[in-house]
Amino acid sequence: MFNMVDLIIKKRDGFELSPEEIKFFINGAVNKSIPDYQISAMLMAIFLKGMNEGETACITKEMVYSGEILDLSEVPGIKVDKHSTGGIGDTTTLVLAPLVASCGLPVVKMSGRGLGFTGGTLDKMESIGLKIDFSMQEAIEMAKKSGLVVMGQTANLAPADKILYALRDVTGTVENISMIAASIMSKKIAAGADVIVLDVKCGSGAFMKDFESAKALAKEMVAIGRNVGKKVVALITNMDEPLGLNIGNCLEAKEAIEILKGEKTGRLLDVSIELGSYMLLLGNKVKSLEEAKKMLLGQIKNGKGYEKFLEFVKQQSKNFDGELKIKEAAVKYSVKAKKAGYVYKMNAAEIGRASIATGAGRLKKDDEIDYTAGIIMKVKLGDYVNEHDEICEIHASDIEKCKRAEEILLSVIDIENERPKLRRLILDVVN
Repeated sequence: MFNMVDLIIKKRDGFELSPEEIKFFINGAVNKSIPDYQISAMLMAIFLKGMNEGETACITKEMVYSGEILDLSEVPGIKVDKHSTGGIGDTTTLVLAPLVASCGLPVVKMSGRGLGFTGGTLDKMESIGLKIDFSMQEAIEMAKKSGLVVMGQTANLAPADKILYALRDVTGTVENISMIAASIMSKKIAAGADVIVLDVKCGSGAFMKDFESAKALAKEMVAIGRNVGKKVVALITNMDEPLGLNIGNCLEAKEAIEILKGEKTGRLLDVSIELGSYMLLLGNKVKSLEEAKKMLLGQIKNGKGYEKFLEFVKQQSKNFDGELKIKEAAVKYSVKAKKAGYVYKMNAAEIGRASIATGAGRLKKDDEIDYTAGIIMKVKLGDYVNEHDEICEIHASDIEKCKRAEEILLSVIDIENERPKLRRLILDVVN
């Protein structure tokens, strides 16, 4: 039996915690034998002194085994999963999950809701009438039948993460790379997939604003995956502007459908193809990334990707009658450029907050969402616009929300005489 005060002091003074000490800490947090104030003190010690690779892998494992693990052994084939650290207009799951599944590789994914200025896959799914709450056995049966299931996190999946995150959130200890990595990877590992492809966003619309922080997080998560025997790769992707042109739940679902039908191209398609290609490569479906990209684009061209999407909708819909009806907002409002020039810079996080002003997101976890609300971007970085050209279209329930969003948008989309230097879409790959 360990003394929690001694463990706090040990970490406070910069020493490594043993696997047995970490197990004691996590077990005590879950069974409530350690009070919140001591858990918080340990989290602050970890925040200040950090953890090495071994400690991070160990605390992740203990968080995984603090609850149930989704056993996917009944589902044939190599199971793949994908996680994004969150961005604006990031609808990659609704594009790549059916695409990859249509290639014969099972995709079993637990997704989340919107967090802060970022959108959530579950909210986008619910906006088009999809169910997201299933038991583990229901998820397994769906995966066996269709090779594709996207669902919310079950109540007893990595419960230690819920406890630690809630305390990190209120004690100023969220921004620790090891604990962020452990939080993400504990849920991914507990979800049971063999292959995990990570999309680590970097830029003004991401939680990781600079490349160095994004790469450190990517390396940490890949190391955790290696330590527990998973195939893991992390792509660091550019989030200096919204990934897709549509921001908001119904709007993003609509854009995903347009891409799967072959009606639209752009950054959202490009990132989805990159992530999906690594899923196919690590899932042993192809010999090279070039072959994978060709296969995925072929599934768009021949309609198989959209067919799988409709199968997914039917499987998870509350009342799907063969036709997907997407609701539209009551008011559509055009935002015009105040001067001519190049779209030089955007603050993507503030564009996300503008979408919240339309009603498309939450300020508090219990806020209701207007699924039809949001923003359609009419310009990208580097585009040239004339004065009075349309740069955004706002969708909302009333004109006042549109005007509040317009005020934010005009203040965070910079138009200058100089053409900007654009960063690559895929900044790095960590594997």
